[in-house]
Amino acid sequence: GLGEESSANDADNMALSSALSKLKRFSPPSWAQGLRNIPKFIIPLSVKNNQINLWNLPGVPDSFKVFMRREDTDGAVISGNKIRKLEFLLADALHTECKHVITCGGIQSNHCRITALAARELGLTPHLVLRGDVQNVDEVGCEGNVLLNRLCGAHMYVVPRLSPYLTELKPRMEKLANTIRETTGEGSYLIPVGGSNTIGVFGFLTVFDDIQSSISDITDIVVTCGSGGTAAGLCIANHLTGSKVKVHAVIVCDDAKYFHDHVNETLTELGLTDVRSEEILDIIEGYKGRGYGLSTQDELEFIMNIGATTGVVLDPTYTGKAVRGLVSELNNNPSRFKGNKILFIHTGGTYGLFDGRINDLLKQRKTANSSVVQMWTDKRDSINPV
Repeated sequence: GLGEESSANDADNMALSSALSKLKRFSPPSWAQGLRNIPKFIIPLSVKNNQINLWNLPGVPDSFKVFMRREDTDGAVISGNKIRKLEFLLADALHTECKHVITCGGIQSNHCRITALAARELGLTPHLVLRGDVQNVDEVGCEGNVLLNRLCGAHMYVVPRLSPYLTELKPRMEKLANTIRETTGEGSYLIPVGGSNTIGVFGFLTVFDDIQSSISDITDIVVTCGSGGTAAGLCIANHLTGSKVKVHAVIVCDDAKYFHDHVNETLTELGLTDVRSEEILDIIEGYKGRGYGLSTQDELEFIMNIGATTGVVLDPTYTGKAVRGLVSELNNNPSRFKGNKILFIHTGGTYGLFDGRINDLLKQRKTANSSVVQMWTDKRDSINPV
């Protein structure tokens, strides 16, 4: 009713007022101060409790050591690599006095889920343009990231799954922003797919300092790549600091040319004209499987095995494919790596597992370490713990 709507508006206004008070002037690291298009503000959203530990990853040759940085433990529903970008993007939205945030991605997009939740926390209204293979709203369901989108009251607009960003998603976002302004008089802040633009790239540009101070002698950094922003931030920071680490990106969609073009465009916008993406980023192809957001049984069984042997939960769209690619390359193409101390950055995405795609395999108990469920109705009955 009207009372509920008024109460919701009051809550949004209070959250917005609180968020504005938390805006901080952004001061880039010394090695980044000569860049163009440096963001003016940052708003703290991440917990920044990112551990780096040795990871006993199954299948890795004895000659390599793999470490892992846990971006997935940064919070609960607001966690993962995307929150680093959103600290700059949503700060810019607040600074420009927008009341709405519009972004896009797949129907189980981690970026869209985190954006929606963080926007609500800051008193902004989230709008998500989602690609999906559904014919009507009843098929959208309440699984995985969509459940969290619904819980935070995100407005969702479902478009055909193969809609390209530049020709379909971006024009729809612009049209939606125009409609919102015409009907409410309020401005909208548009965030590209994955939050990957010149503002978002500062999320992992600034993380690089933390990585360097956390662990020494790392020779290689490996990250999953779906929109290019995280990989761009890491390789550009690596270049600017003069670090000798080699940065690798395992892509889960598109191809190497697409991502090199994205990084090169970012370099130009930052004013870096003396270096090319091809010189500072190794893009690893061959592990996107059936395509973006789609899984094979082998990929899902790999995720199950990693969880059962190391306690680390990977997701089916990003980290599962990236770690599978990492293990394969360490075995079959070891010369691709600069040295033998590898840092894998876990970028989150766990809620993508909650869409049900892995349920049947889990029930089948396919691996030696699989979970076993038994009924124990009467305490006098014997039980088999193996």
